[in-house]
Amino acid sequence: MQLFEYLGLDKEDSQNSRMWPLIFNYEHANTTAYNPSIIYVDLYVTAITNVNEKAQTLTTQVKMITGWSNLNVTWKPERFCNITTFAAPKDMFWIPDITIVESIKTEFGTKESPNVLLFSDGYMVSFEILSLTTTCKMDLHRFPFDNQTCNITLQSSVYPVEEIDIQAFKNADWITIKSKDNNLVQGEWDLLNIKEHNSTTRDLSESHEMDQLIYQINIKRKPNLYVINIIVPVFFFLVLDVISFFIDTSGADKLSFKVTLLLSISVMMLILKDMLPSTNTYLPLIGVYCCAIFCLMGISILETIFVNYLMAKRAQKRTVETTATVSERDDGLRGQQNPPDSVRDQNEEQSGTLDRCGATQQTQREKTSLCWTREPRIIDWTFLVLYVITVIVFLSVLGKVWIGQ
Repeated sequence: MQLFEYLGLDKEDSQNSRMWPLIFNYEHANTTAYNPSIIYVDLYVTAITNVNEKAQTLTTQVKMITGWSNLNVTWKPERFCNITTFAAPKDMFWIPDITIVESIKTEFGTKESPNVLLFSDGYMVSFEILSLTTTCKMDLHRFPFDNQTCNITLQSSVYPVEEIDIQAFKNADWITIKSKDNNLVQGEWDLLNIKEHNSTTRDLSESHEMDQLIYQINIKRKPNLYVINIIVPVFFFLVLDVISFFIDTSGADKLSFKVTLLLSISVMMLILKDMLPSTNTYLPLIGVYCCAIFCLMGISILETIFVNYLMAKRAQKRTVETTATVSERDDGLRGQQNPPDSVRDQNEEQSGTLDRCGATQQTQREKTSLCWTREPRIIDWTFLVLYVITVIVFLSVLGKVWIGQ
C-alpha cells in the first residue's frame, strides 16, 4: 500500500494515465538531449490456425510482449520490503499505441489482460495473447510443395520515428525456438523460422516517418493430404488411360471408359478451382499437371475415335465384298438349271475352274482386307508408344521443377 501511494497510484493522476511519460523524463535525467522512447516488442507465434489461399490471409495465435520505460514509476526496493515488481491496472498508465499494419481482424486469444507489470527500475511490461488474421501475399506456383513468408509489421499509429523507436527484446533465433516449443497445434503448416528487422515508412500525410519492426514468418506446407487426394488419383487416371489401349478396339467399352476418366479429371480441376486464387501471378504447377493430363487424355480419345472409324470402314467393306461374291454365284447357278448330260459335264468342269478362280480371288480379297485391318492397329500401337514417351518426358520435367527445387 505504501508503494502504491509513493508512486501516486492511489489517486487519479493524468500524468500517468493520459500523458506520454517521456515528457517528464528530462527532469529526472537532468539532460536537454532529445532521444526517442524505445519500445521493446517480442512476438511469439504459438499456433498457425488457418491459411486461406483464396483470400490470401494468415490466421495465427501470437503472444506479444511489449516493454517501455516510465521513469515516473521508479522506486528503491530496499525501502519497500525488497519488492522489485508488481502488477497494476493497465488503465492507470500510458500504453504505447503499437498497431499491426497487415491486420484484418485482431482479437484477444482468451481475455484482454487488465494489468501491466511494473519494475523498480522504471520499466513496464504488458503481455497479450492475440488471435490475428493478417494479409499475406502468397506464391502458390509450387503448391502443395510450397513455402510461404508472411509479414507482421508493428508500428505506432501517431508517433513518428523521432519520438518512438521500436526494437525487439530477443533475437530472431530465440523467438523461433520459443515459438516452436510453445506450438499449440499440429496442423497443415510447419513453422520454419521467424526473422525480424527494422524499417521506416511514411504516414498517410507523407509528413512524418514512422518506425517499424517487421517479423517475417516462414512456414512450410505439409503436402501429404494433397498428394493422396489429388496428385496420386490423377496419376492413376493417367495410368488407366495408358492401359486402356490394350482393350479390344472393336468394342465400344474402350471409348466410354476413356470418357469416364476424362470426366474424373474434370472433377479434380473443379476442386482446384475452388481452392486456388484466380489472381495468382504464376499458374500453379498442380494446375499445369491436371490440365496437361486432361489434354493428353482428350487427344487419346480422339485417336480412339479415329481408329474405331477405320475399323468400321474395314468391316463395311468386307460386308460389301462378301455380298457381291454370293450374288455372282447365285446368278450363275440359276442360269444353268437342268442342262443336258454333255452340257452338265461341261458345266461341272467350268464350275471347278470357277471355284479355283473364286478361291484365288477370295485369297486376294482376304489379303486386301488383312492390310485394311492391319492399318488401324499400326496407328494404335504407334500412338501408344508416342503417348508413353510424352507422358514420361512431361512428368520428369514437371517433377524436377515442382519438387526438385
